[in-house]
Amino acid sequence: MRGASVLAVAGLAREARIAAGDGVETLQAGGRPAVLRDRLAALPDRPLRAVISFGIAGGLDPDLAPGDVVIGSAVIVVAEGGDRRLPCDPAVVAAHAERLAALGRRVVTADVAGVEAAILTAGAKAALRARTGAAVVDMESHVAAEFALRRGLPFVILRVVCDPAQRALPAFAAAALKPNGDPDVPAVLKALVRREARISELVRLARDSGEAFRGLGRARALLGLALGVDA
Repeated sequence: MRGASVLAVAGLAREARIAAGDGVETLQAGGRPAVLRDRLAALPDRPLRAVISFGIAGGLDPDLAPGDVVIGSAVIVVAEGGDRRLPCDPAVVAAHAERLAALGRRVVTADVAGVEAAILTAGAKAALRARTGAAVVDMESHVAAEFALRRGLPFVILRVVCDPAQRALPAFAAAALKPNGDPDVPAVLKALVRREARISELVRLARDSGEAFRGLGRARALLGLALGVDA
């Protein structure tokens, strides 16, 4: 739709900053699905070109490493009452695969799992992989997909692996964010003082997230205007 923006839905403020650009509107909620639903519901009913879930994610496929890019073929909405698979727009998926071909083996097309709470342990990741077959997991893609479905809009996913499948996240990580999605440094320091986190865990997480954000930046540059969604 000529003149309409692509809505990039993210969890973290840094993800939204990377996504931003010509033809792109961003929205993020600090990794809180309920808040994201409210913010999407409050958006004016104006024309949009498409919706993209954009950012980093937890690895479920053990073959993927930090910085690897996943183009979503669908999101698996994980729910107690039964999982649902919401497909991504095949034309945009194909366009993204073509634009990101320069990344070589570091880009794959696969399903993404969408969950309401962070998946922190390697065991939980393995169980979710067995349940869904998804390559990565995040807390925004399912919410964004449901919004796109209600609005009748094309939906796509672009996610980059942060913590790989075999690696656990520190228990405090899910709560160490400000409401806008930026890191909450005082919360991290308190976790260290209380021995809820170790320096080695923080160093490893910083290394993984650094590689993930570099991969996200490379993918963003290749997608170009309107995040690679043609008018």
